[in-house]
Amino acid sequence: MRSVRIRILATLLVLAAVGVGGWQLLPSNGNKDKTITVGTTDAVTSLDPAAAYDAGSWALYSNVFQTLMTFGSGGTTPVPDAAKSCAFVGGGLKTYRCVVREGLTFPSGRAMTAADVKYSFDRVKKINSDVGPSSLFSTLGSVTASGMTVTFHLSSPDATFPFKVATGAGAIVDSTKYPKDAPRNGYRADGTGPYTLSTYTKDKKAVLTPNTHYKGAIKKTGSPVELLYYADSDALQKAYEAKQVEVATRQLPPKMLSGLSASDPSQRVSEADSSETRNLYLNTHKGTPLHDVLVRQAMAWLINREQLAATVYDDTVDPLYSLIPTGILGHTTSFFDAYPTQSAKKAKALLEEAGVSIPVHFTYGYGIGHGSGAEEAAELKRQLEASGLFKVDVKGYEWTDFQKRWATGKMDAYAVGWVADYPDPDTFGSPLVGTGSTMNTGYSNKLVDQLILNSQQFADRSRVDQDFRDLQVDVAQDVPLIPLWQRKEYVVSSEDVGGISYLSDGTGVFRLWALDWI
Repeated sequence: MRSVRIRILATLLVLAAVGVGGWQLLPSNGNKDKTITVGTTDAVTSLDPAAAYDAGSWALYSNVFQTLMTFGSGGTTPVPDAAKSCAFVGGGLKTYRCVVREGLTFPSGRAMTAADVKYSFDRVKKINSDVGPSSLFSTLGSVTASGMTVTFHLSSPDATFPFKVATGAGAIVDSTKYPKDAPRNGYRADGTGPYTLSTYTKDKKAVLTPNTHYKGAIKKTGSPVELLYYADSDALQKAYEAKQVEVATRQLPPKMLSGLSASDPSQRVSEADSSETRNLYLNTHKGTPLHDVLVRQAMAWLINREQLAATVYDDTVDPLYSLIPTGILGHTTSFFDAYPTQSAKKAKALLEEAGVSIPVHFTYGYGIGHGSGAEEAAELKRQLEASGLFKVDVKGYEWTDFQKRWATGKMDAYAVGWVADYPDPDTFGSPLVGTGSTMNTGYSNKLVDQLILNSQQFADRSRVDQDFRDLQVDVAQDVPLIPLWQRKEYVVSSEDVGGISYLSDGTGVFRLWALDWI
C-alpha cells in the first residue's frame, strides 16, 4: 500500500507563519491614510450578495457589507456584528431571533432597521439565482421584523443557521437601493461594513475607503485599500514582482510558491493551513456520459492525486481523499479506503459491467485564470486517457460563463475549488452533495440528505462526527465528485506591510482591515 501524505492539523485555525516573527505579523499604527494595494485572481461575479456564491465576490462582501453575526479572527463560533445579540428561542432550534445594533447607517445616511435585514434574506430566496447562495437558506421558512428585532422561522431544526447568517449570503443591503425580485445592476454596493466601495471597475479594481460610521465586531477599521484583479496567476506574479501591488494572495503560481524563501529580507510570507478544497464534479443527470455510477467509480480508480499535487502544484497542495478536509470535524479518507491505488484493470471491469462503449467520451470544463486550472485539466486528461478507457475533451471558460455552464448542466465534468463558508462540516454537506446542491451535479441520495438533516439538529457539533463519516462513505460509493486536493493558504507582501497572516483564516472572512503599514 502506497503511503498517503496527509497533514494532520491540530486545528483548522492554527496559522503557521513561515520564517516570520510575531512582531512582523501584527499591524501597527502606521500611516493609515496611505493606500495598500492587494492583488488577487479571484474575480467578482456580482456586487449583489443575492447573485454570487464565489470566493472573489464574498471576499469583497466581507469588507463592504455587514452580517448579523461574523467570525472573529481565529474564532469558530459566530459573534454579533450588525446584531446586538442573536439566539435561538423557544427550544427546538427552529426559531432564531436577533436584535439589530443601533446606529448603523448605509452610505446614503439612512439608518438600518430589522426591516432591511428581512428584506435582504427574503430577496436572496426570491431571486434564487443559479449562481447565488439561496441554497444556504434551505431550512429558512420565513422572516418577520418588528422595530430592531428580526426573527427567522426555520422549517426544520438547524443548529448551523447562525453560521449561515455569518456568511456572504447574510449580507445586509439597503432595501431602498436593491430591487426585491432581481439582482441589482451597476457597480455600486450599499452596505454598512468596515469599508465603503468608492469605485469599482469590473475585473480590474475595487477602491475601498474606511467607513468612519462603522459599528460592529471589528475594533478598528484599516488603511485604504485598492483590490486589483488579475486575469491569471502569472499576471499576478508579474505585478507583485514589479511592485505594482504590496500584497499578493489567491492565487500565485505554484512554482513561485514552492520557491519562496523565509530568509528573503525584501518580503514577508505567510503560509497557513486552509480548509479550501478542490473537487472534480461529475454530471450525474440522466442521459449524460457519467450518469452510470459504475462509470464514475471507474474514474475514481484512475485518478492519481499525489502525482497531480507534485507535477502541477509543486507540492503546494495536499492530496485529498475525502469530501471533508483535514482539520474539520468528520474528516475521513473514504476515497482512499474505497480506491486505495490506481487500477486500470478494475476500472475496465466496471465499464464492461456497465455495458458502455469504450472509451467513454465526455467533456471537461475549467475556469480560465483561476490558479492552475489549465495545467490541472491537462494532467487529469492524461491520467484518464492513459488507460485507454476514457476520451476527454477539455475546454476553459471565462469565470462567469463557467459558473453558468455548471449551473445549467452544460458540462459533463468540471473542477471547482471550494472555500469553506464557515468552520463546520455542514458547509461541505448540503451545498456539495445534498439534493439540489450548488454544484448542480444532479446527485440525490435520500440517506445523504437525511444524514445532513440529522447533523443540523445538534448545537453540540461534536455529536455530528459519525453522521458525516457515514455520509462520506456513501459519497465515495456514489462518486458524484472526486476529491483532488486541499490547499495551503499563501500570502506574500512587501516588507513594510503587516497583518498578512490575519487576512484569511478558514472562517470565510477576508480581513482587509487587518492589513497595516509597519
